[in-house]
Amino acid sequence: MNILVCVKQVPDTTEIKIDPVRNTLIREGVPSIVNPFDGYALEAAARIKDKDPEVKIVVLSMGPEQAKAALRDCLAAAADKAYLISDRAFGGSDTLATSYILSNAVRRVEEMEGKFNLIFCGKQAIDGDTAQVGPELAEHLDYPQVTYALEAEVDGSCVKVKKEVEEGAEIIEANLPCVVTFTKPAWEPRYPTIRRKLDAKRAEIPTLTAVQLSDIDLTRAGLKGSPTKVKRTFVPQKKKSGVTIRESSNHASAMKLFQLLSDASVI
Repeated sequence: MNILVCVKQVPDTTEIKIDPVRNTLIREGVPSIVNPFDGYALEAAARIKDKDPEVKIVVLSMGPEQAKAALRDCLAAAADKAYLISDRAFGGSDTLATSYILSNAVRRVEEMEGKFNLIFCGKQAIDGDTAQVGPELAEHLDYPQVTYALEAEVDGSCVKVKKEVEEGAEIIEANLPCVVTFTKPAWEPRYPTIRRKLDAKRAEIPTLTAVQLSDIDLTRAGLKGSPTKVKRTFVPQKKKSGVTIRESSNHASAMKLFQLLSDASVI
């Protein structure tokens, strides 16, 4: 069985600061990490491999050359092979264009690694929060999809997914091949071993360009293939919140609070 995990290198949002004058993100000095939700997807694949050592895990990412650092982190954790998609023609791609490029890359990698039975993705990237690429990839490939997964296990020609819902969780079964997107489960991803770290550092990571993806239509990639246009970015103005109540006595303050809540139809 082959499992593909799509990952993205993102800035660590806990380290991002805002320029108070330009109202733009300060990216200098901000470390890049594997998108956390993609890390959960990789761990889910690793747990399937724990039960069946014959499983092969391949990771795929689209981005600049520096994204290979994220792929090496994935190799150190659990992946067996890694591929980077990188080409100037792909720059500026929105989610629709990105998912189209990924679908072409999936078919190209399958020619080298074999058919993928499962494709795992994080539910969304923390630098965009659109949650669109995984489902769009499933549509391009014409595969069934399950979103907001917490756990997954293979059962013959099907995958059983524990899916997060408002009431808690439910089990959904889908035929293979299938695309599954993961949210945060109850467990954390495993730590890499020293041996895997050393192997990942030496690993060769092939780069797939537009030339290698010979069937790709470049009018559907990059800025040309991106219907989403960002007109403006800004930092929302901070609004004052809360009400300070200072009456002549505790009783008067309590009555004032009761009146405010009553007027707001809270009570």
